[in-house]
Amino acid sequence: MFTLPSLPFAPEALAPHISARTLEFHYGKHHQAYIDNLNKLVAGTDLENKSLEEVIAATSGQPDKLAIFNNAAQSYNHAFFWQSLKPDTKISDELLALVESSFGSLENFYTEFKAAAASQFGSGWAWLVKTGTVLEIVKTANANLPDLKTSKPLLVVDVWEHAYYLDYQNRRPDYLEALMRHLLNWDFAQSNLS
Repeated sequence: MFTLPSLPFAPEALAPHISARTLEFHYGKHHQAYIDNLNKLVAGTDLENKSLEEVIAATSGQPDKLAIFNNAAQSYNHAFFWQSLKPDTKISDELLALVESSFGSLENFYTEFKAAAASQFGSGWAWLVKTGTVLEIVKTANANLPDLKTSKPLLVVDVWEHAYYLDYQNRRPDYLEALMRHLLNWDFAQSNLS
């Protein structure tokens, strides 16, 4: 059985940028629903005792297993998103050097990341990934995630409307600005470098 992972912060810890009310719905209802649906879909199948990553790999690109993939990938993406958030962490010198060599400056990264996330049509995700020796920004639609065989995710931002609508209504760029300036968990990104 898959279970909802604990949040790595208190529900009110991200306020005023993300409210406890948003987390109540986003984490407590949306993420929980993906876990519940996944458990129902894999019950009694050969996927029942696999890890989340194994379920994603086994169902990716298979139309007859799309519902399983969507719920497994959304469970993975949301768990990664919660880890990507933490109030006011500082970027390490190592990661800053990598950001500067890949994007020119931290400000350029913020500009490019915000533009990518804001321009994701409909629902999806914006990822900071390491591919080889460089960092890249990757957008994925719906439940999709970056190619884990060729890139290593460092951070992700959820741009589904349920991630921000209670706090920001239709102002996705304002939500993104708040996340980038105040909530990106650079410690988590650093831990994902190796």
